[in-house]
Amino acid sequence: MKIRNPWLIRLLALVASLIVRAWIGTLRYRVRPLGPNVDPHLVQGPERYIYAFWHETLLLPAYHYSRPNTHVLISQHADGELVAQIAQHLGCSVVRGSATRGGVQALRQVMRLGDGTHVVVTPDGPQGPRRRIQDGLIFMAARTGMLLVPVGFGCCKPWRFQKSWDRFAVPKPFSRARCVMGKPISIPADVSREQMETYRQQFEAAMAHVTELAENWAEGGVWREPVVTPVRTPRRVAG
Repeated sequence: MKIRNPWLIRLLALVASLIVRAWIGTLRYRVRPLGPNVDPHLVQGPERYIYAFWHETLLLPAYHYSRPNTHVLISQHADGELVAQIAQHLGCSVVRGSATRGGVQALRQVMRLGDGTHVVVTPDGPQGPRRRIQDGLIFMAARTGMLLVPVGFGCCKPWRFQKSWDRFAVPKPFSRARCVMGKPISIPADVSREQMETYRQQFEAAMAHVTELAENWAEGGVWREPVVTPVRTPRRVAG
């Protein structure tokens, strides 16, 4: 059912934000950085980051990443209005746009943000394919100079919407929830099309890695040190 009535959207957004605060606040949440700790609650100074996480885990960052200096990128699709208002009730600023609609306008808004501001995105949203990075994320990082941070979230035996494209996860109250943050990745401003695809694949692999670590940590309750594998840096093309 599609909701278009603005008053109903406002009411649902308020109720949903209260539920998210109460529900997600019960979880036993832990964070593990694989490199420097760039958690948005701890970052100081002019540094700016783009935090990326899969659409299916949206409830956890909606609660834990809600800060005035954090802007959430939400599609301009009509269904995105409810999500945008929920995010605002939770304390986030909103930038409207995605890789499929309003991308240029969103990029301009992000480029105008000041020092010390960050962006959170679901790079496989708003309609999938599930757990696949879209080119728009790499393009945004290259044009803004912001570092990309792969973030994986996992919950212990969450409920899932099996018929949704992303198998959206709903954590069980008072269960374990875990977050693993990968090392920030820099995308050069003069990246070529060939290099952009290589970076896209590299970042998608990083997202899969931190997500697997977070899910295993949440399910087993014990942190296991990851196996370090070399990362291939995209080759620059002369000329």
